[in-house]
Amino acid sequence: MSKVFVTGPDGVLGSNIVRELLSRKYEVRVLVFGPSQPITLKGLPIEIVEGNITNKAQLIELSKGCDYFINVAAITDMWPTRGQKYFKINVEGAENAVEAVLQNKIKRLVHVGSASSFGYGTIDNPGNETSAYKSAKYKVDYIDSKKLGQEKVLSSVKERGLDAVVVCPTFMIGPYDSKPSSGAMIIAIAKGELPGYSSGGKNWVYVKDVAVGVCNALTMGRSGEAYILGGENITYVNAVKRIAAALGQKKLPKFVVPRFLLLTIGWFGTVAAAITGKPPKLTINLAQIACDGHYFSPKKAIEELKIPQTPIEVGVKEAKEWFIENKYL
Repeated sequence: MSKVFVTGPDGVLGSNIVRELLSRKYEVRVLVFGPSQPITLKGLPIEIVEGNITNKAQLIELSKGCDYFINVAAITDMWPTRGQKYFKINVEGAENAVEAVLQNKIKRLVHVGSASSFGYGTIDNPGNETSAYKSAKYKVDYIDSKKLGQEKVLSSVKERGLDAVVVCPTFMIGPYDSKPSSGAMIIAIAKGELPGYSSGGKNWVYVKDVAVGVCNALTMGRSGEAYILGGENITYVNAVKRIAAALGQKKLPKFVVPRFLLLTIGWFGTVAAAITGKPPKLTINLAQIACDGHYFSPKKAIEELKIPQTPIEVGVKEAKEWFIENKYL
């Protein structure tokens, strides 16, 4: 039985990857940061080791004896927008994963990047894996560091003979979102607290479809290639309406917030956060992102990694059930 080493196993994606691996009868060893067992992993028949992805020697030691390595670990915060912590974890962590795979002669590294590392397009002409990077304009180190991290992995394929595939999810919806991340929108809609629509949109994907694509990449896909693990391109207006319908929530925002107003709110949020030190609900950077259409094509991943295409409503309903069960709703 093959053993898979998973970093970042407790987030919305990692938790679903672990379950998908178990369903395929893999042995699973997970790296957690801290001594307590994460709520999203409780009761699972897995081996848990404590460590830090930024400690190269430790990572090499802890991943010995594994056949595959899935690197999910990342810092995904959007505030503060700048900080060396992003590069420490998202870039240096990726480099350490490469070293662990090479030194331990692990068969393949599957590195989780981000679709934002490619240029987004329109709904009619979405971005793909060949589209030039556009998101540097937002000046967000999370996005920039994720791009650099996956570049480090891909360059190691060319220069050091690493066997690796990079998988790049879009905006994931589904259960086990303990932070919550994407689920914060679901919670706000469920409570009828979303104040308005933003004018942009993005590619939305069921997190369990992403988990299938990630696990398929252990044995499928071409080494040295990146794959956008996406689903459906939907405007925020239509997405909120569909999410609300899936939740049974009839209270919807009444208007689309004009771009200038959203940017103004984001600017005030940024200034207030700088003064108080408290994380803002909206920054100027996030406002800019929300006004744009971040649309991507998952065609390559569908063809080569066989990623399913499940309607987002399935993920919304599962997320709601998990949030209720764990007292978020």
